[in-house]
Amino acid sequence: MQRYLADRDVWHAALVSVLALVLSGGLVFVGYLAHVLRMAWRSPLRPPVPMVVLVFGRRLEQDEPEADYRHRLGRALALTREALVERLLLLGGVSGSSISEAAAGHRWLLREGLPGDVPVELEHESIDSLENLRQARGLLRGDDGSEPLPPVALVTSRYHLARCQLLAQRLGFASVPIAAEPRLRLTPRALRLLLLESAYLMWIDLGVRWATLIGHRRMAARIG
Repeated sequence: MQRYLADRDVWHAALVSVLALVLSGGLVFVGYLAHVLRMAWRSPLRPPVPMVVLVFGRRLEQDEPEADYRHRLGRALALTREALVERLLLLGGVSGSSISEAAAGHRWLLREGLPGDVPVELEHESIDSLENLRQARGLLRGDDGSEPLPPVALVTSRYHLARCQLLAQRLGFASVPIAAEPRLRLTPRALRLLLLESAYLMWIDLGVRWATLIGHRRMAARIG
């Protein structure tokens, strides 16, 4: 987070978002919130066909997956048992723990009975959703970058789906959002996270649109 706060392109995008929010009387945020809620509510629990599955990590608690991350891993495990996983990518580097989120997630899956015939790859370098997807894209393209990107299933928490889907599309993925939890529960915590994700989505989307409009390629690449 600190490196983003020191990035002038990030502040540029934030200023654009604030101006759009003020000039629209808040309506632009309502539109993004509606989109985040719609995806959180309607996203499926499984892909229509077997796919490469990307599981987004989350900050660990005492080197173990916390509740949201366990839901994501549990969904991935269920998909392996339904033979809907061609290849499993666990995403997430070291973020305040002694091991990476991906390694902790893999350890949890093995304890819970991950089938041994499922190809698993761990991505240890990234610490946020955009980096998760950039690193996954590199792994899927192969060492020489010549492999075409396969369709992917994005497994994450319901509140997080809209942002991951937007970023995946901007990076060239054909993706299907897959909800970790069986249903959306509008608890105070969930509402807070949905509001926060709506703000993130507005910042990313408006920032990239503005950067594209003014021809600011560095800014567009930095935030989305």
